[in-house]
Amino acid sequence: CRYERCRPCCGAHGHLRGGQGQCLPHAPCHSSFHLPGALFLLVLPVGAVRGDWREMGSSLVPHGGTIIGSARCQAFRTREGRLKAACNLLQRGITNLCVIGGDGSLTGANLFRKEWSGLLEELARNGQIDKEAVQKYAYLNVVGMVGSIDNDFCGTDMTIGTDSALHRIIEVIDAIMTTAQSHQRTFVLEVMGRHCGYLALVSALACGADWVFLPESPPEEGWEEQMCVKLSEVMWVLWPSTAGDADVPLQLVVTQLGYDTRVTILGHVQRGGTPSAFDRILASRMGVEAVIALLEATPDTPACVVSLNGNHAVRLPLMECVQMTQDVQKAMDERRFQDAVRLRGRSFAGNLNTYKRLAIKLPDDQIPKTNCNVAVINVGAPAAGMNAAVRSAVRVGIADGHRMLAIYDGFDGFAKGQIKEISWTDVGGWTGQGGSILGTKRVLPGKYLEEIATQMRAHSINALLIIGGFEAYLGLLELSAAREKHEEFCVPMVMVPATVSNNVPGSDFSIGADTALNTITDTCDRIKQSASGTKRRVFIIETMGGYCGYLANMGGLAAGADAAYIFEEPFDIRDLQSNVEHLTEKMKTTIQRGLVLRNESCSENYTTDFIYQLYSEEGKGVFDCRKNVLGHMQQGGAPSPFDRNFGTKISARAMEWITAKLKEARGRGKKFTTDDSVCVLGISKRNVIFQPVAELKQQTDFEHRIPKEQWWLKLRPLMKILAKYKASYDVSDSGQLEHVQPWSV
Repeated sequence: CRYERCRPCCGAHGHLRGGQGQCLPHAPCHSSFHLPGALFLLVLPVGAVRGDWREMGSSLVPHGGTIIGSARCQAFRTREGRLKAACNLLQRGITNLCVIGGDGSLTGANLFRKEWSGLLEELARNGQIDKEAVQKYAYLNVVGMVGSIDNDFCGTDMTIGTDSALHRIIEVIDAIMTTAQSHQRTFVLEVMGRHCGYLALVSALACGADWVFLPESPPEEGWEEQMCVKLSEVMWVLWPSTAGDADVPLQLVVTQLGYDTRVTILGHVQRGGTPSAFDRILASRMGVEAVIALLEATPDTPACVVSLNGNHAVRLPLMECVQMTQDVQKAMDERRFQDAVRLRGRSFAGNLNTYKRLAIKLPDDQIPKTNCNVAVINVGAPAAGMNAAVRSAVRVGIADGHRMLAIYDGFDGFAKGQIKEISWTDVGGWTGQGGSILGTKRVLPGKYLEEIATQMRAHSINALLIIGGFEAYLGLLELSAAREKHEEFCVPMVMVPATVSNNVPGSDFSIGADTALNTITDTCDRIKQSASGTKRRVFIIETMGGYCGYLANMGGLAAGADAAYIFEEPFDIRDLQSNVEHLTEKMKTTIQRGLVLRNESCSENYTTDFIYQLYSEEGKGVFDCRKNVLGHMQQGGAPSPFDRNFGTKISARAMEWITAKLKEARGRGKKFTTDDSVCVLGISKRNVIFQPVAELKQQTDFEHRIPKEQWWLKLRPLMKILAKYKASYDVSDSGQLEHVQPWSV
């Protein structure tokens, strides 16, 4: 067996508990692995050729770039260089290689693997190794991970580094926007991306850019006039570095419109800075999946690349993905741009379609009117990205011919008639605004049903879009239950989850959770850095989330925490003592700082103060403690690129569903009474799905306001392993090798 023999889950490896405190069923060794005290080596740039190595040491999570460096090695392109690399690997006994890079690096690694046996035979003929070594190290296993800010590799939804690059771009755009508004200037912004327009496209969605140039979708004939007409109303252009000379739109705007125009080229600032929370967690998951793939590899296993498909890590044949990536460039070279967009995958095509719908408003005489009124309401606590969701819903609704109504101050405002029509231009610039411009309250509709029904009738509301958290979910249930008494509620109603707690049943993600997670991660980085001059210090951090431990768990994973206490995994004094002992041992190493996160409602008795005092007492003479309660700063701030785009796309999907439902009933006066007309829209595993709210009741723990099953709990052991606890990681759901389906990736 290639794995260390499995031990009982409450034995020497420490206990791992499920949602209600029970021990997780321990799988046989083919579906669970332990990390023994193995030596891991980092290969420095061109290190395989030069023989440069470094043993893994301190935590690398908060560091941007690559600690071991990166380089394009010309020597490795030759057989002589690969022969030297093979010799250097054999000196260390290395026959498992994890390659992080782009298609060039991965293609080179696959060639290296194919040549491996021949290289060993040549080394033996040269007398550099003996025949026993040829037999012992007969096979080289290769697993790839794609590290590229361009997100230009086919087969994965996101490459490592892309989200961090988007953070840099959006930070700059938000800063430039203030200058653009105060000086009434037009800005042309050039972003990176080489031959892939992903960064430009997603940034355009996230900032509400008024025009975007993409290599995969170049402007059609007569674009100059169209852009000038568009910019006569607004003043913002996004220009990818691969589209050509940024002075082209600059000169056009200056000469045709006479606008004061500036060009900003971001350059390599997009590659810098600390990684985002998304990238930290993505890279951690990919790294674990790569190790599992290497452990499970056989001589017959083809080289694979670890990819992200929806919310799952999967393994795809490396060379199939490389071939698809090269096919995109070939399609663009041959000016088959529709094929290029299709080859980029569903996500890219979806982003492009959404951008086109939101950026340019058709003339009123070209929009067929439906005579339907659709209302939008925010419910619950504010969450960054709510405004992006409202903007998307309003513009898609108007484009579909509906009259859009905004409800202010939640169900309380609904009952009081705080409703008014909202236009296309009213929501301009909303994507980057935090909080809720419409206003939002936690009030449920139950005690206002009569008044809300009256307002529905008075404003002839034909459909309702609710954007919010668990209160929105409860409110949707109450409105659905009131249909028998109030026929005004017999209309299509859909909810889009938006809450930092990420606790809405029916969706793996909620709008606002990513922004809160980045706030926690950034704060933890700063807190740990504050102890750089004061050794042997442990920080206890309290996060929000109610009874849902998502923020504490994922924040701990992203920040490199030593422990994260959550409600879903009950703990006792023995666990606290074990963590103290672990930190005591840690203080003997070069890393003399500790970080512990605690979900605000993880335990009634083990409060933040209690844990702080316990750690302070038990660690006396070894380390001291500090505590921080992050509070409502987790709900504030500008939304992250992920939340802006997630809110934009998922809200657009909700409006498409509403339009389809209204079209279905057109001319028949149909009343909607079935369960499938009251839904929650969310991401579940790899799919975006509408689930009837009535069906979700069975999946809900109403007492604690959380789903009964939560996907991220499977990542709990990963955090413990990375914190150097002895723990097992269930890989039964690990992504097995799959063949690429080009049109569905």
